[in-house]
Amino acid sequence: MGKLLERGWSFSDQPQTADAVVVNTCGFINAAKQESIAKIMEVVGYKQDNPNLRLIVAGCLSQRYGKKLQTGIPEVDLFVGTDQFHKIAEFLDTPMLATGKLNTQRTNYIYTSADPKINTLSPYSAYVKVSEGCQHRCAFCVIPVIRGQLRSRTIADIGAEAEQLAAQGVSEIILIAQDLAAFGRDRQGSELVPLLRRLVKVQALRWIRLLYVYPEYINAELLDLLATEDKIVKYLDIPVQHASDRILQRMRRAVSRTDLERIFAQIRERIPSVALRTSVMVGFPSESEEDFNMLLDFVAAQEFEHLGCFTYSKEEHTPAGRMQAQVPAKVKMQRYRRLMACQAKISQAKLQAQVGTVAEVLVEKQTAKYYLARLATQAPEVDGIVYVSGQAKLGTIQKVKITAASSYDLCGEIC
Repeated sequence: MGKLLERGWSFSDQPQTADAVVVNTCGFINAAKQESIAKIMEVVGYKQDNPNLRLIVAGCLSQRYGKKLQTGIPEVDLFVGTDQFHKIAEFLDTPMLATGKLNTQRTNYIYTSADPKINTLSPYSAYVKVSEGCQHRCAFCVIPVIRGQLRSRTIADIGAEAEQLAAQGVSEIILIAQDLAAFGRDRQGSELVPLLRRLVKVQALRWIRLLYVYPEYINAELLDLLATEDKIVKYLDIPVQHASDRILQRMRRAVSRTDLERIFAQIRERIPSVALRTSVMVGFPSESEEDFNMLLDFVAAQEFEHLGCFTYSKEEHTPAGRMQAQVPAKVKMQRYRRLMACQAKISQAKLQAQVGTVAEVLVEKQTAKYYLARLATQAPEVDGIVYVSGQAKLGTIQKVKITAASSYDLCGEIC
């Protein structure tokens, strides 16, 4: 988007009458692929009344299925892969015959602080991608095929982006990657701690959040920094996927249930106030009722503050996709509902315990009745929010008294 604006394009909220529509897609699991296809076909319909509209399909679906899509949806003018999306503006300003319909060449591109960028999260929070690609080879995952090998940005370049965002009024940056703890391992070894030491020096930043840290890379040095540095919020997103050793081995995960229990105990001991988010999967091939109950017991015992659950999606070009004993869809959904019901009780109890306490929130949006805000223990888009009454100032971190709780959200009043 930054490059489109830089080349003279402007945004329209009327896709039916726009000159070009870019559909950014996901190709990771079946549900996301279906959603992407539905959106593409919606825009194809716009071209009936606006034949000059150019339709660009970008992202993972193009990278993974570009040739098939080119044949199946000829109305698309341009397919752009995960390493070519930064050229969309250039492609649009060039006669289509010169570029060709399919642009999915692997270049190992990753953006830098010099690239123009539009922050679409909020004026006060921003994602910062520190690396691209993945060095893990989980049996269910096609990310390395789509996104390529791990490649990390430099600490200096990420620091420069953080400085730019802070100068724009951003109070919170959220570091993202396929695995944050792997940052720098394509060069020598993990550089996550040195990166964090650089980012805490950005004066205007108030919160630095870590999303997606694989458990096997969490060490004492990282925990010590999280425990002692005020700007790094006491929040970790650690995907576990399962808690049955048999399933973890079939998934090609690098840890056992005992490892996970040890790691989470260490985290809570070093950072008592930490909020933990995790991701789990139900219905992996050959998952038995016993395996699922092990996962359910693990979730109940760990009492995660936040949890996301996915039903296994059979994906081609993955080892799991070729496995026997695929779990029926009905069973997967039943297990999903049981697990999320367990988590809802845990979440509500934890939030209810906060009623009557005073906490700091980042105030992000104003509605007719409330301000919408987040605790440091709530990541944007994936966790709950705090509905705040009283007089607040957008973009500031303010103290609120928590007055009510639901399963995932809170209500509060400005102190």
